Amino acid sequence: MTAQAPTTSAPHPGTRAAGRHPTGPTRRRGARRRRPNVPAAVGGFVWLAVIILPVYFVVLSSLRDQAGFFTTNPLAPTADLTLHNYALVLQGGFGRYFLNSVTITVASVVVTVVLSLMAGYAIVRGRGRLVRSAFSIFLVGLAVPVHATIIPLYYMITRAHLYDSLLALILPSIGFAVPITVLILANFIRDIPKELFESMRLDGGTDWHILRHLVVPLARPAVVTVAIYDALHVWNGFLFPLILTQSPSQRVLPMALWTFQGEFTINVPAVLAAVILSTLPMFAAYLVGRRYLVRGLTAGFSR
Repeated sequence: MTAQAPTTSAPHPGTRAAGRHPTGPTRRRGARRRRPNVPAAVGGFVWLAVIILPVYFVVLSSLRDQAGFFTTNPLAPTADLTLHNYALVLQGGFGRYFLNSVTITVASVVVTVVLSLMAGYAIVRGRGRLVRSAFSIFLVGLAVPVHATIIPLYYMITRAHLYDSLLALILPSIGFAVPITVLILANFIRDIPKELFESMRLDGGTDWHILRHLVVPLARPAVVTVAIYDALHVWNGFLFPLILTQSPSQRVLPMALWTFQGEFTINVPAVLAAVILSTLPMFAAYLVGRRYLVRGLTAGFSR
């Protein structure tokens, strides 16, 4: 009988590989990937300082009195801070100007979003050639500068007997906000799967039913985005109020800031207090809808 040599079972390749730690180039790549990016961190802090420093200056200066603003270091915090500038602004008719701006902004944004949402749905889901070509017409509206329409716009407003009224500011704001709003909403609606539209259509849903129960819930990020974007432009609008209004009762906040600057030429803290009060509503709107902004602005452009 011939003796057989003892055989040893070789371990499974996967077993040894599973317990083996990465060595060589793999470990070096992992260490290089985990290395902190110091230049990017320094650049981020520098950019943060560039943004925060003007805001800090405006807030701190609005809390100083007139004498302290010119005699002390504008960036050094002091103990003699006061709210007198804010009280002075509120007593100068700021509430009336604020109400006018809110009325114009809310009316313009609501009408613009509703009309643009219906137009975007018709462009995406429409079957006629005229309906689909309407998208090009809205794109042409983006190429028309606002300043080129001042003279004909002033003529139409005066002929319609709307001069020096809030409606004279609402209608042009809607007209110039619709093209960009339709562009964003139409591209977002295109990203909604067609199977959802077909399923609701087979269930007997009408266009109004589909628009209300399908498009509006799924297009909420885009709706919030265009609402904040349009509200920001209407809220900060200065050209239309300057040309189409003249009485103090129809002034909006940008015109009020201009008036405060003339009335308080030397009292810079009062002007800065008015600036802060006028930016609070838009800042609050941004805090509410900030998580929708990036998703809404990039909708439809990733393809």
